[in-house]
Amino acid sequence: MYKLETIISLAKHRGFVFQSSEVYGGLNGCWDYGPLGVELLKNLKKEWWKAMTYRDDVVGLDASILMHPKVWEASGHLTQFSDPMIDNKTSKARYRADNLIEEFIQKLRKKKKTDKADTLEQKLAEVKELSGYYDLIIEYGIGCPVSGSKEWTEVRNFNLMFKTFLGPLEDSKSVVYLRPETAQGIFVNFKNVMETARMKVPFGIAQIGKAFRNEINTKNFLFRTREFEQMEMQFFVKPGDDTEWYDYWKQTRHDWYVTMGMNPESIKFKDHDKLAHYANRAVDIEYNFPFGWGEIEGIHSRTDFDLQAHQKFSGKKFEYVDTVNKDRFVPFVVETSGGVSRSLMAFLCDAYTEEEITNDKGKTESRTVLKFHKKLAPVTAAVFPLVNKNGMPEAARKIYEDLQKHFKVQYDTSGAIGRRYRRQDEIGTPFCLTVDGQTLEDGTVTVRERDSMLQERVNGENIVKYIYDKML
Repeated sequence: MYKLETIISLAKHRGFVFQSSEVYGGLNGCWDYGPLGVELLKNLKKEWWKAMTYRDDVVGLDASILMHPKVWEASGHLTQFSDPMIDNKTSKARYRADNLIEEFIQKLRKKKKTDKADTLEQKLAEVKELSGYYDLIIEYGIGCPVSGSKEWTEVRNFNLMFKTFLGPLEDSKSVVYLRPETAQGIFVNFKNVMETARMKVPFGIAQIGKAFRNEINTKNFLFRTREFEQMEMQFFVKPGDDTEWYDYWKQTRHDWYVTMGMNPESIKFKDHDKLAHYANRAVDIEYNFPFGWGEIEGIHSRTDFDLQAHQKFSGKKFEYVDTVNKDRFVPFVVETSGGVSRSLMAFLCDAYTEEEITNDKGKTESRTVLKFHKKLAPVTAAVFPLVNKNGMPEAARKIYEDLQKHFKVQYDTSGAIGRRYRRQDEIGTPFCLTVDGQTLEDGTVTVRERDSMLQERVNGENIVKYIYDKML
């Protein structure tokens, strides 16, 4: 397991992720994606979109970030979308009380105090009131990670929604919120999509979009941020069929991560001990990050809570009428909800590899390589002229320009070939193409594959098809 600091350093050094507003000291919990980061994001979202919507029973949507305030009243976000917050009186540092306890449990496990950790974890799962968090913190003598002080305030609720104003007046009538999730945009458009796309239950609506949560404290790089993207799909089913579809989507989503190259031993299911007010079943797909296990996607059986709530608050019908047997019902919903940035971070951690190799001179050296799935890699291929003379640059540029019509490609003439390979390894480029003297004779190029480092000669005229075939 590599250190998170090592991966963050590479992410900045190679242009994947930068701290937001870094020249002004940065903005906590906000990140900017650099040239390679945006390509990785684009590929991740593209593969998710293809997996979720290139089928008969799921269609897409892109709902507005700003929505009518009644949406959040109906959904329960105005009253229930909050975290338990606690302040340390000495350091003035602020924490989520449940996270503070969870981190203490992890420390106990590292110290091999398994029984104590298991007992505290069980007690945490049984907490129902805010005072319960405070009692556990005091009982176990949990100190502030900053100061070590055990002087705490009482635990209180903190609503996570960002509030702003619509229009020129900043008064109670113009209050709106930046959406804390994309799901509600799907629910309020249930009838619009069903009727215009002529969908029949069971069917799903998928969406990728920004969401905003005023987290008490952010941590662990991209894992907990205040501005993020979600990849969500709400699947509408007949009441009674929800268990079957919940099991289906649970396995389907797990398998997608494995298909996209993630180590199956690094992901697991974790059932929720406590359910949200809208759910009757919930499970997380967790990834084993350098800091420990963390959620990258949730699958929730939301019952008919959301559609019933919007039906009540809007006065509009959210029923589905089965034209075959004339059944009339408000559908149940099975949700798949994944974080784009969390998934990107998981794939980045999973791909990061340091290994010892033997170079052309028989000497051992180390290389850092990002072993992304070929479909996720931010750069698909790199083209090198062996030397910058004898017609090689011209031949290499032609191949490069042909490939650019199909893939994200880099052209590199700087340094020895071995050094150029290392640069591409470090950003996860699957294929490196070298144009040499033989290219000028027979039109073939040397293609070097990233993970195996094996090389083969391929006719330059067939290189596009060759890469497409390897991407399958």
